[in-house]
Amino acid sequence: MASEQKKYLIGVDVGTQSAKVVIFDLEGHVVCQAQHALRKMQIPAPQLAEHPDDDLWDSLKVAFQKVMEQFRNQIQGNAADILAMGVCIIRCCRVLLKANGELAYPVINWMDKRLNVPYEHLETYGDVRYVTTTSGYITHRLTNEFKDTCANYIGWWPMDNHTWNWSTDPEFIKSCKVPREMLFDVVKPGEVLGYVTPEVSQLIGVPTGLPVVATAHDKAVEALGAGSLVPGSALISLGTYIAALVHGHENVKDAKNFWTFQASIPEHYLYECMGVRRGMWTISWFCDQFGVGVVEEARQKGILVEELFNQEAEAIPAGCEGLITIHDWAPPVEAFYRKGILFGFDGRHTRAHIYRSLMEGIALTMKNHMDKMAEELDRPFQRLVISGGGSNSNVFLQIFADVFGIPTSRNQIKGSAAVGCAINAGMAVGAFPSYEAAIQQMVHVGDEFQPNLENTQFYSKLNDDVYKHAHASFDPILEKLSPLVD
Repeated sequence: MASEQKKYLIGVDVGTQSAKVVIFDLEGHVVCQAQHALRKMQIPAPQLAEHPDDDLWDSLKVAFQKVMEQFRNQIQGNAADILAMGVCIIRCCRVLLKANGELAYPVINWMDKRLNVPYEHLETYGDVRYVTTTSGYITHRLTNEFKDTCANYIGWWPMDNHTWNWSTDPEFIKSCKVPREMLFDVVKPGEVLGYVTPEVSQLIGVPTGLPVVATAHDKAVEALGAGSLVPGSALISLGTYIAALVHGHENVKDAKNFWTFQASIPEHYLYECMGVRRGMWTISWFCDQFGVGVVEEARQKGILVEELFNQEAEAIPAGCEGLITIHDWAPPVEAFYRKGILFGFDGRHTRAHIYRSLMEGIALTMKNHMDKMAEELDRPFQRLVISGGGSNSNVFLQIFADVFGIPTSRNQIKGSAAVGCAINAGMAVGAFPSYEAAIQQMVHVGDEFQPNLENTQFYSKLNDDVYKHAHASFDPILEKLSPLVD
């Protein structure tokens, strides 16, 4: 039976692939959790990507219903002991709403090319009154307020990262093509956005009047939930988009090798370098395409297909005996012709070589991006924290440790975004005296992997002599291939 004194916080984490709701106690332990898969993305035309119907909200409702059923029936918890919820939804999307707050058009996903340019109204969008983010939209669904966090506006938005509010610069506002009257009001991370309405309470099972608290964009919330505040510590978030982030105190402008974003801590900033688009998607793609034949083998061993591939990859030497992967499955705008590349095949190579090569390609790509950021910041990395589903893989974390040559760890709770949401929520209601204290209380370090220095030396030479030169070698022929097949 749950103690009457025990209190809880909710972390809401909606990513590209699923909606997750986690209930934590104030010591950072997961009390119960549930998730519901999002539907397959709609691709109405090349380089467009939309979430079908009202999928973000529909999936989140199911996840809420599941977790609250667990909380009441299995944990025998009292919903009145839930103090607040923090909400973190996929970043870099665009949501178009009618005057009543309903969707005017399906949510435009971050992989859509329309997000590369300012908002421009199209007839197919219908009657658009508000242009907002996914977090603004879900906040409205929960609270009926037209409010959002200021820290989830990345791209073509008139947001002033210095004041943490909407810009007052007329030319900047004009360039973003979204006038102030079409934007939500904004608050800082750790502040209350609104309160759960009676209608929503009845629908999803959380108490009426529960505070809904602002966080930031999903990667910033992950960085908070991973506890990566210590100088020299960096977070690598393994998701559909793989990102590398480090906390800072200055709004660095005009950086060449990273972007400066608002952090999930008020008045703090987050520096993020270039990442890997469709990073973990590539791993999932491999398992889907090549895992069918080993399902029975994995079942007999009592493990998942992914774990079987991880075990096989662990036996492959560093460098995969010459098999190299270049991760350009989703090419950058400035080099649209690029494609993913696997090269160096010979008779030694097996499915385990390919699988490991995919992971090594991710680690080497991140190393090259992060080295440039560290040099520009004059802040060498001394420790990596890895979060996301891929952090379950021992061989993947050892590859990161070996490629970077520094200790690499994962936390006990792999879903750092949900933890970060709970920390922001707790700060809003006075559950923690400071963010530092909240991290100490809520974030628990798990396994640590030390680099194998022999492998580190090999990866360094492989990177300097081969990997860094791949684009220069392959770009000319890929540029000729693109008009023939795209």
